[in-house]
Amino acid sequence: MIQLGFVSAILPDLDLEAVAKFAAAEGFDCVELMCWPVGKAERKYAGVTHVDVTTLTQGRAEEIHGALQAHGIAISGLGYYPNPLDPNPEIAKAAVAHIRKVILAAELLGVRQMNTFIGRDWTKSVDENWPAFRKTWRPLVQFAEDHGVRIGIENCPMLFTRDEWPGGKNLAHAPAIWRRMFEEIPSRHFGLNYDPSHLVWQHMDWRAPLREFRDRLFHIHAKDVRIRRDKLNEVGILATPLQYHEPCIPGLGEIDWGEFVGELMSVGYEGPVCIEVEDDAFGKSLEGRQRALRTAARHLRNFIQR
Repeated sequence: MIQLGFVSAILPDLDLEAVAKFAAAEGFDCVELMCWPVGKAERKYAGVTHVDVTTLTQGRAEEIHGALQAHGIAISGLGYYPNPLDPNPEIAKAAVAHIRKVILAAELLGVRQMNTFIGRDWTKSVDENWPAFRKTWRPLVQFAEDHGVRIGIENCPMLFTRDEWPGGKNLAHAPAIWRRMFEEIPSRHFGLNYDPSHLVWQHMDWRAPLREFRDRLFHIHAKDVRIRRDKLNEVGILATPLQYHEPCIPGLGEIDWGEFVGELMSVGYEGPVCIEVEDDAFGKSLEGRQRALRTAARHLRNFIQR
């Protein structure tokens, strides 16, 4: 059965206990908990730490479980979304080292799921990035497999602003690349944290991958998007994408969520679907962001059976 949850990055003002309490009060089943290194955020929606994996002990893991179980909330996965293929070797090395810590934390918590990005040198082509992908990700996936943890790669291109131009900072943005990734690293511990909204603004079919990659769907992000065709007609697809599209919550964009959930059910998916909020229409206050989660959940519950 599909479990409805949300990504904790949208509630940085709340500690873990408060996140669990809110999730329970709103009838959610699970939460994807953010595990960034403690410190200043690198970008919007980053830098949130609801589980500090650098100090996690067995005792603290039991406390976390207790806090969530007291409210009937499960952990859908641990999330950390850096650039492990950054052209700056120190940045890439730090990202890889922290991914390993998140994997170990997932094992310690019994979650067995962590979500992240492949990363990319945005100044190079896919082929030019491939040696770094192979060198970085073969041992990372093997490490995860050795610890019984699955890695779900989100398909966001990370191509929104000038500093991410022209290639974006996440290689795994399209089915042709996923196919190549899984041929290169066929481990069953290597899959997708699938977000359909990123295919919409790339003018791609978000339905077909659900069927082709049904065995690689480890985790789902529920986010919608509006294409501003008036702006697209002005700037064209070569502009930075935020000039012509707007992220929004499910129900306010272009995705048919009834069809989406129907496709998930038809391919036998029974994992988490976690709402990801990047919608400024609800304001930037805690109350507004909580209202965004509440509104999105109300729409998705029209289709998700409980």
